[in-house]
Amino acid sequence: MKIALLGYGKMGKVIETIALSRGHEISLKVDKNTKDYDLSHVDVAINFSTPKSAVENISKALESNVPIVSGTTGWLSEIETIETLCSELEGAFIYASNFSLGVNIFFELNKNLAKMMSNLTDYNIDLEEIHHKQKIDIPSGTAITLAEGVIENTNYKSWGLEPTENPEKLKIKAKRYDNVHGTHKVNYNSSIDQISLVHTAHNRKGFGLGAIIAAEWIIGKKGVFTMNDVLNIK
Repeated sequence: MKIALLGYGKMGKVIETIALSRGHEISLKVDKNTKDYDLSHVDVAINFSTPKSAVENISKALESNVPIVSGTTGWLSEIETIETLCSELEGAFIYASNFSLGVNIFFELNKNLAKMMSNLTDYNIDLEEIHHKQKIDIPSGTAITLAEGVIENTNYKSWGLEPTENPEKLKIKAKRYDNVHGTHKVNYNSSIDQISLVHTAHNRKGFGLGAIIAAEWIIGKKGVFTMNDVLNIK
């Protein structure tokens, strides 16, 4: 499999190492200094660029008839435009706020717990996410996905960064420290007890491996997909 890496920062380098270990070839590396590039010689593109570059990179891949996997967050106000473009061009596209296989299982556990707890009004829910100081978007895309999973299955109407006093708004606490790879926690608090779901990443390898598995899976397919499709989660 010949891969184009659109974004060659820390994640791009992790993905490169994993791809090579699985027998793939990195045919193109695009970073912030790349002015123009040709995708005609690649089988799939993996985008971990900046939010500013994401829409352009994804659009170019679709227009080049190259399936694309994207893990960049912070650009989702334009995702409907990309999904429409993908459908019009009969392309293939996967977006995930987090490609870690463990996190995608965590997303499903989060939804199921929210359904179970939806009628227990004594519990208040909040989310906490911790990342490195270089992370651009706050809150993380993963935290937003978790929040959406709670909102879909409870009486919360929206999410907001703390402090927020609106009882219908799900509170997200976003913290930034040095040298952390990402921790997400969903808390259910009552006067009697607390239930928490926690996912902690020990390194970036899980994100990179999931992106490569998604790229392997999408070859030969047409449509807009999620990691649930890749992992066959119903």
